[in-house]
Amino acid sequence: MKKKLLKALANSSLVRNFVAKPSPKWMVLLADLILITFSCALTLTFGAHTNHGEGFLFTPFAKACFEFITYAVLALVLGTSRYIIRLSVIEDTYRLVLLILSASAVLSLVSLCTYFIGGFFYFSFWNIFVVGVMSFSLMLLMRLSIKYLYLLLSGISQTKTRVIVLGSAINSFFLASALKSEFEGRFDPVALLSLSPRNIDSTVNGIPVVPFDADTVPEIFEYYKCDTLLFLSTQLELMRSGTADVFLRNHIKLLMLNQVEEFDVNSKSMPALSTHVHNIRIEDLLGREPIRTENPTIRSVIRGQTVMITGAAGSIGSEIVRQVAALDASDIVLLDQAETPMHEMQLELEATFPDMKIHLFIGDVANRERMEHAFQKYRPRYVFHAAAYKHVPMMERNPAEAVMTNVFGTKNMADLSVKYGVEKFVMISTDKAVNPTNVMGASKRIAEIYVQSLFFHQRTQVDRVSTRFITTRFGNVLGSNGSVIPLFRKQIEQGGPVTITHRNIIRYFMTIPEACSLVLEAGCMGHGGEIFIFDMGQPVKIWDLAVRMISLSGLRAGEDIEIIETGLRPGEKLYEELLNEKERTIATHHKKIMIARVRTYDYKDVQEHVARLEAAVHAGAGHDIVAEMKHMVPEFKSNNSIWQQVDTEIKDAHNDSDDMHEIEVNPEAFASASNIRN
Repeated sequence: MKKKLLKALANSSLVRNFVAKPSPKWMVLLADLILITFSCALTLTFGAHTNHGEGFLFTPFAKACFEFITYAVLALVLGTSRYIIRLSVIEDTYRLVLLILSASAVLSLVSLCTYFIGGFFYFSFWNIFVVGVMSFSLMLLMRLSIKYLYLLLSGISQTKTRVIVLGSAINSFFLASALKSEFEGRFDPVALLSLSPRNIDSTVNGIPVVPFDADTVPEIFEYYKCDTLLFLSTQLELMRSGTADVFLRNHIKLLMLNQVEEFDVNSKSMPALSTHVHNIRIEDLLGREPIRTENPTIRSVIRGQTVMITGAAGSIGSEIVRQVAALDASDIVLLDQAETPMHEMQLELEATFPDMKIHLFIGDVANRERMEHAFQKYRPRYVFHAAAYKHVPMMERNPAEAVMTNVFGTKNMADLSVKYGVEKFVMISTDKAVNPTNVMGASKRIAEIYVQSLFFHQRTQVDRVSTRFITTRFGNVLGSNGSVIPLFRKQIEQGGPVTITHRNIIRYFMTIPEACSLVLEAGCMGHGGEIFIFDMGQPVKIWDLAVRMISLSGLRAGEDIEIIETGLRPGEKLYEELLNEKERTIATHHKKIMIARVRTYDYKDVQEHVARLEAAVHAGAGHDIVAEMKHMVPEFKSNNSIWQQVDTEIKDAHNDSDDMHEIEVNPEAFASASNIRN
């Protein structure tokens, strides 16, 4: 009955207005003055003042009025009503103590001075003490009552998610206190999980502090009837180190707060701290050090230049566009054949970079005439070539399209870059080009071979190379279109099952912004002819990734969501590589970027093989296309694919004259970029 009455009261408009908004400062000040008046009146009533002469100034009433005026003036000066009561009892207490001490000091000084003059404002120290103690007690009691009433009403008026806050340091305490005080908030912190033994078995602002122990985590959360842990983004490294797995194994939901600094207890309107809390993403827990590039040279190179980005509407291309725009390029040419994503990209850029000159050019990189029109019109100085087909099974079924876009599209862009005097051409490649087991990877390796041989061919033709060709090679990027993480996320939202091709499959991962910043860095440091590879960190087992993603959704792998093995797809590897066995690396000034010492081929040989590949594409025979690709890339061995028979045929009828011939390149040519410094 009592609880129902309180709940009805809490839901009334008057009470809801009380808990939803902080009390006005003037109202708090008025309440303080009333309590001070009451304290002075009590001392007057009980005869704490003594007459020391005749006249009004000697009367107890005049002395009580003087005490009140002293306290009132100092309360205004010290700002005792400045803080929001529900959030700042500690600050209020400090201010109240300062008020009492200051007023007592003033009254004592006045008493001593007037004692020698005539004694009209003489206050006994007993009187000063009584007024001070009573005023302090009443004002503090008022604040504690308001805070308690607020917490009582806000807790009843709304159902909140019970959470345990990680840590017992000042930031964790502040977070828990602030969340507890939010009327419209979503969370009710019930405990602080301490990582330090110092604060164990203590209580902070009514919130108990309990020790963290991996073995007792289930019991702790069960005791507090809670299944959610909330932590700060500053604790993310700790969670990556394995602490997160302790909670995930026990099916504890993880939430993270990104921007605690945005919460200001002195703001005029109550900020919604809960809105900054979000579910932790699998990208946050991959256990790899974030890659940061802060090379001022990049901005100096890009600023004021015309930059063309192919595949500009794709995952990688669109991020390169954003980063190039942020580097103050004068003109950015967005080249892609995807109409709707290009339109969306245009709207985003117009909102984010309203003064940037953005040029949209719809076209297929495999269409030589259309691409030439783009170069004639915009005359780019830098080209970032991200346009490519990338889905392995799809390209395994359509080798002609893989070759047309990934090989001849790259050839078109490279040839036109030379023709129109592009200073640098940066090609985005993939780790699947290393010892390829599929058509997609082989097509990217052929594209690498072509642009590299074209660069070294230029060096033999002219004293000064007109276009510097640079290749960047990296693995999977988190959240890219069609990648495994968005797929798993969608399958989990649909209730499963989560499909994985093989239990032991592993992949390297990098975030899209990281990959693109390294592309820009490598593009600026490259002198031409290099294939840059990126340090992708430790590989991730995809099965473990799926289990973690299911756990992060608050579900149980194998119980709530099934994980099903579907078998390796055509052309798919268990393990991806960034180098083949014949390649070595050269360090650069950036610890995450290395140069691969790759085999280089004679440009005339490459041209001949490309011509034969083009003829096979026009003939439309998939067998002949793949066979020619294998002649160009001898390490291309099909895996789990219909093209495995081509490997057998080539092995049985191998002709050395069909293979391309390597050329000797001074290793210093590859090492040139390693000498560049910020």
